[in-house]
Amino acid sequence: MRAEIIAESYLGPDSQGRVRPQVRPAKKQVFPPSLNIECSKKLINDYPIGTKFKLRVKLTNMKDTPFLYSYFGWHVEVIK
Repeated sequence: MRAEIIAESYLGPDSQGRVRPQVRPAKKQVFPPSLNIECSKKLINDYPIGTKFKLRVKLTNMKDTPFLYSYFGWHVEVIK
């Protein structure tokens, strides 16, 4: 399933329990905020935590854990 959503950067635990900047769907989107988004590292390196983005995502289950994927070449709109 693919969708265009609003996402936000935040600080949260990674798979090893370390707190790191990540990207997740904002509240009231097609996907819950509990899913992380694998996307271009520029979104977490070039913008402060809490920045919102409009981007296209695809639901993936490649690593036996569902997550969202956004290809680094897809258009991203910075909202805030």
